[in-house]
Amino acid sequence: MKTEPLSRRTFLRGVGGASLGLPWLDSVAASPAAKPDTRLAFFYLPNGLVRKGFFPGEGDAKLPGFAGQNNVWRFEGETVPAGTHPITITPTLESLHAVKDKVTLITGMDRTFQHGTDSHAQAASCYLTRSAPYTLENSVYPLDRTLDHVAADHIGQKTPFATLELSCNDAKDNIESIYFDNMSWYGPGHVAPSIRNPRDVYDRLFSTDAASRYRNITDLVLGNAHQLEKKLGRADREKFGEYFEAVREIEKRMDRLDTMRAEVAEYKTERPGEHLPRNEYIYLMSDLMITALQAGLTNVSTFMIAPERWQTTTKFEGILEQPRSHHAMTHNMGKFVDELLKLDRWHVGAYTRMIQKMDAIEEANGSTLLDNTIFTLGCGLGDGSTHQYNDLPLVVAGGGGGRLKLGSHVHCERGTPLANLWLTQMQALGIERERYADSTGMVNAILA
Repeated sequence: MKTEPLSRRTFLRGVGGASLGLPWLDSVAASPAAKPDTRLAFFYLPNGLVRKGFFPGEGDAKLPGFAGQNNVWRFEGETVPAGTHPITITPTLESLHAVKDKVTLITGMDRTFQHGTDSHAQAASCYLTRSAPYTLENSVYPLDRTLDHVAADHIGQKTPFATLELSCNDAKDNIESIYFDNMSWYGPGHVAPSIRNPRDVYDRLFSTDAASRYRNITDLVLGNAHQLEKKLGRADREKFGEYFEAVREIEKRMDRLDTMRAEVAEYKTERPGEHLPRNEYIYLMSDLMITALQAGLTNVSTFMIAPERWQTTTKFEGILEQPRSHHAMTHNMGKFVDELLKLDRWHVGAYTRMIQKMDAIEEANGSTLLDNTIFTLGCGLGDGSTHQYNDLPLVVAGGGGGRLKLGSHVHCERGTPLANLWLTQMQALGIERERYADSTGMVNAILA
């Protein structure tokens, strides 16, 4: 094939129209002068976190009891003063110690619960909404277009995919509505469905449907890849080789997971998640998201670790002694607190793993993928046992293209809307907006 002048948006093309996105390469035409895109990504944790493990100053607090649904209970334990402080690494945040200069811990932000639906359903579906509570007529959900799509209207129009919605919920025992299991919405009642199978994510990103007789994209483009390598400088050859091998490693891991799924299917089990390695499932999906951001396939992505309130039992090797329902454990916190704390630490560790991987991916002018991304970890509930909408757990990683301050703990005044953070992130992305949902201002402490 004749190789045309390349840019970061150019794809290596193989048989059947399959393609492999390219990372940032200094040797590629026009690369050095171009400014990397700013990306926006979200890492959503369901059912809240154990407060005493996550929040500074609450380590000795008593565990709250189950407080029922749809309440407005507020935790009244020890707190830190409003303002900016050094980051305190609590047990749940232990993994962030290695990257604490790359993140900002944000506490004290609230949401308003609109009565009429379940608290878990609103926690997920309305987490990123641009609608203020009680403003939509004929809707029990304050749910309108979500932040990922609002942002994609501005920063996602030049990528192959405006947004990428991922979820690590491939269970089939659904007893809940779509509002418990989706955080991304085009508008009221119009969900942006998540991709839940790593193979489906891979096929969507690399267009292998048209080449179904080949299983893996690197087999298709291998010859073209070697031709491209000859045109690259030494540093870029190493960078491209690492990227190419990373994609091949993803393929091998998918093949192993597919084999395990097939073996489990032979047993016709009703709960396949109890027999599959959930740790690897989450790692694989997260690596696919990073690859999509790295290769310029999308600039905006949401990633749900699991759904809200589903009773599905899942297996975490080396973390839980047996398959458990995360939601059920939060309603019996006194019995399962140790397991919940372990699970919370692992989830934050999975987020940290993504931060470190993104920080190791070099882009233009010595910046990294993390430097050019706003990557937020958060929950729609401040506590899974009480279902409170107050004092939500939040961590923001990445510099947003140099527009965000990092390395501190910002504790907001009581009553500060979560929408203030979303408005601030829009400002960092260059999106001019006076208000977003029920925002009352911006979180200026995190703006550079």
